[in-house]
Amino acid sequence: QVQMVESGGGLVQPGGSLRLSCVASSSIFRFNAMGWYRQAPGKQREFVAFITTADFANYGDSVKGRFAASRDNDHDTVYLQMNNLKPEDTAVYYCNTYPPRDTNWGKGTLVTVSS
Repeated sequence: QVQMVESGGGLVQPGGSLRLSCVASSSIFRFNAMGWYRQAPGKQREFVAFITTADFANYGDSVKGRFAASRDNDHDTVYLQMNNLKPEDTAVYYCNTYPPRDTNWGKGTLVTVSS
């Protein structure tokens, strides 16, 4: 049973922007805060951002002021707008509930920031 489907990743130059999308199962999305996480090559998965059902958002220190989370409650979709991307943002990005549940991890979407 697919819970989360992430999309929107790609190759972007430093300083560029991308918007990631994640469509979640309705039963999960409508009653939970949703989070974005990432895993860089050779590193552990880390927290990026979360957004509550009331649209309160918070961010990891490394992305504050550059990334913005939002959600579309009519389409069970959460977004991550990423601006001023840096090479250290290169990672596979995942969405999940916040806090995350092991059964919800999707395949993620790869973001590569490189010139």
